Amino acid sequence: MRDAGRIAAVLGPTNTGKTHYAIERMLAHRTGVIGLPLRLLAREVYDRIVALRGPSVVALVTGEERIVPERVQYWVCTVEAMPQEIGADFVAIDEIQLCADPERGHVFTNRLLRARGLHETLFLGAETMRPAIAALVPRAQFMRRERFSDLSYTGAKKISRMKPRSAIVGFSVDSVYAMAELIRRQKGGCAVVMGALSPRTRNAQVDLYQNGDVDFLVATDAIGMGLNLDVNHVAFSATTKFDGRRMRPLAPNELAQIAGRAGRYMTPGTFGVTGEAPVLDDEVVDAIEQSRFTPIRKLQWRNHELQFSRIDRLIASLEAAPQDDWLARAREADDLAALKRLSAQAEVAARLSDARDVMLLWDICRVPDFRGISAEEHAGLLERMFGFIHDEGQVPEPWFARQVARIDRTDGDIDTLSKRLAYIRTWTYCAQRSGWVQNETHWRGETRAIEDRLSDALHERLTQRFVDRRTSVLLRRLKQKESLVADVNDKGEVTVEGEMIGRLEGFRFRQDKTTTPEEAKTVRAASLAALAPEFHLRADRFYNAPDTEIDFTEQGGLMWGDQAVGKLVKGADPMKPGVQAFVDDEAGADVAQKVERRLQHFIDRKVAALFEPLLAMSRDESLTGLTRGFAYQLVEALGVIPRGAVAQDVKALDQDARGLLRKHGVRFGQFTIFLPLLLKPAPTRLRLVLSSLYQGKDVFPESPPPGLVTIPVIEGIGQDVYTASGYRAAGTRAIRIDMLERLADMLRAQDTRSGFEATADMLSITGMTLEQFVDLMQGLGYAGERGERPKVKPAVPASAAGDPETPAEVPADPPSEAPAETPSETPETPPQEMPVEPPTETPAEPPVEVPSQSDAPAPDADPAAEVEVFYTFRWAPKPRREGGAQRGKRPQGKAQGKPGGKPQGKGRKGGNRDARDKGPKTYQARPDRKKDRIDPDNPFAAALMGLKDKS
Repeated sequence: MRDAGRIAAVLGPTNTGKTHYAIERMLAHRTGVIGLPLRLLAREVYDRIVALRGPSVVALVTGEERIVPERVQYWVCTVEAMPQEIGADFVAIDEIQLCADPERGHVFTNRLLRARGLHETLFLGAETMRPAIAALVPRAQFMRRERFSDLSYTGAKKISRMKPRSAIVGFSVDSVYAMAELIRRQKGGCAVVMGALSPRTRNAQVDLYQNGDVDFLVATDAIGMGLNLDVNHVAFSATTKFDGRRMRPLAPNELAQIAGRAGRYMTPGTFGVTGEAPVLDDEVVDAIEQSRFTPIRKLQWRNHELQFSRIDRLIASLEAAPQDDWLARAREADDLAALKRLSAQAEVAARLSDARDVMLLWDICRVPDFRGISAEEHAGLLERMFGFIHDEGQVPEPWFARQVARIDRTDGDIDTLSKRLAYIRTWTYCAQRSGWVQNETHWRGETRAIEDRLSDALHERLTQRFVDRRTSVLLRRLKQKESLVADVNDKGEVTVEGEMIGRLEGFRFRQDKTTTPEEAKTVRAASLAALAPEFHLRADRFYNAPDTEIDFTEQGGLMWGDQAVGKLVKGADPMKPGVQAFVDDEAGADVAQKVERRLQHFIDRKVAALFEPLLAMSRDESLTGLTRGFAYQLVEALGVIPRGAVAQDVKALDQDARGLLRKHGVRFGQFTIFLPLLLKPAPTRLRLVLSSLYQGKDVFPESPPPGLVTIPVIEGIGQDVYTASGYRAAGTRAIRIDMLERLADMLRAQDTRSGFEATADMLSITGMTLEQFVDLMQGLGYAGERGERPKVKPAVPASAAGDPETPAEVPADPPSEAPAETPSETPETPPQEMPVEPPTETPAEPPVEVPSQSDAPAPDADPAAEVEVFYTFRWAPKPRREGGAQRGKRPQGKAQGKPGGKPQGKGRKGGNRDARDKGPKTYQARPDRKKDRIDPDNPFAAALMGLKDKS
């Protein structure tokens, strides 16, 4: 141990300017050597000194890089590569606390004990080294340096909530890549820094961060060793690491070394945890904030006085135990393990004839395992190189060239390029060793050039994978406060500064699908300011657009062409809906108001055009009293209302009132009160939307295809939906209400007591087959009795008789034209009004079955003749279930014309319950009496006029 000149230990936490102080002191001397813990940090310090003194006097020596000018004065090296015994005036060792590191600690301990400058020696590191330095270097003076800025703990925080200028630290390549990918998706991109990166790649990544292209950095603990970055916050994604042998928790001083990178110079910094890392204990937090840690008690040591006379003596000297209590023998390093493995092989042992051979083997065993594949494979490579150099004096150039050429490729992904960089480091290290290869200068330059190409390719892949270039461009422009140039093409695609960022849909900006919600915030901030003029231009164009360019959807949306610009909302009444415009807040209140006004004008005009008869009826001042009230119900029901719902109101209307309503197009049908004009497809479509909107439905029913007489009944759909659609459910299908009224006219002429068959006209207007018609009639309250008979050839052409097998979906009399009025609406001589509600109890005299002529067998019927199927229909409402009527059952009460009531046809016995209970009944047609005029709107009036006395 040789002590010369001044020896000082500059100790303190991070961000105290220790490295900067050492550089100043070295430049104050004529010559100097500084040893640094990482190749990355050595390159950074080298660049700083070159900027101050020029490249002609500064050397850079690492395991894989050697730049030594002829007139070198200052040596910047990794600790392992420091030149020994060159007699420099100044020597400095940075991060001296690494003397306790299990892997490399013995190298730093050796420099602590042996490296001295002629005039000045500095040891830079943590305060935890004070007792050890004081014991092992008694002449050392101590300088305590305080941190320039405060460091405080902020607890756990999600990555999505991390603020810009933050560094997230992981302890494995996989975790670093995973976090970088997450930040790219949530924050737009990040830079990646790892100790395994080449200096060229690391510098390019750091430039991305330092220049503001990205605001986040993902790194390993490599950033804890002196890298000076503008980091405001450090977040740990884990608090354990694999140290080469096992997973272990990081000590508080190790956490502090990394966390201390937050807060540069006078700027305060913060640290915390993220991801799955547990919250730090209060004691650990306090130790980091106050920089108070347990002093280091043992330094790693390995004997430097090696014996090369024989291989066993070399191994024994490497495994010698220290003689000082402060020193602990280092665990077996990779180079010693490789030495033992090779010396045990017979071919290698046969070549170890003298100390020079043993020394050569030791030098080769010290080649680092950059590839990290396996100890066996690494030992195999070392064995071959030892054979070459021992037998031939050098590694054969052709063999060396082949190894290098296989790596000289820049294709592949990040992992592939990273492996090639690790491989080239092996050959770069070999080329740096004097005498190992022919033409050393050429191969040093060649391997360095390949490393540079691989480094550039790796930087490009890292940037492509973990940085969104579009976001970076926009962020830089925003920070520079430059005006952004936005363009919107005819497809609505938006570009800002030539970068595709999304599209305008109406008056809302939509991010490109490749962006994430977090990225959207960044892009939105950059784009909306540039898009503001486009919003105003679009609003003016929309406000002046004709109504033909605007439409509503069946779910209440409002469209401008193929772009959604708003939706309908519930208003004060069904015919006065409101609108909600889809306009981004950033577009401004003026744009939103203009779009909303235009949409309100559109829907108001649409309602006025399609429901003009209703609006005219609501404004008719001649409608008063009950008439006006009934008109209000029709308006509220949007022109279609089941008769059963207003049966009492219909009965209360006199003929004059009905006449006033008929003038507005109101039709009083047996099943429905409706305005035929409002059964057209356009009003029906709007009616479904308005009624569903007013009822507060989440999903609106779709309007049926126009022109269909019947549509399938869907389970779970209520009759109110079919009514609004202009249909009435009966059986498994629903029939259009105007065609149902025409069918009711035909049924009134039939004998529903004795039974009747379906006519061709009935099948024709419903567009059904006979079997489908049976199901429809059952849904209306009729029973169909099936029968068979020989088929009789028609006496008239088939075209005149009508085809009962008309397909169900053939349109018949679409409601685009007004349906025909029921003939019985205005009879020339209305009969006396009589109760027509079917009796609720069995009549005293059961009806006599009158077989129809069709039921009798045909005389001389040919058994081989073709048989046809027919149905006989009779009024047969199902009995009431306790608690109310069911669909298809006869409703109670005496409201004339209620849906479900039996049509008054041939064979119908009239009368009320009291008359029926007093004995036999006599029926007759009565002359017209003014005071008892039969209601012209009574759907059974024509049948009542034909009643005969059957007593």
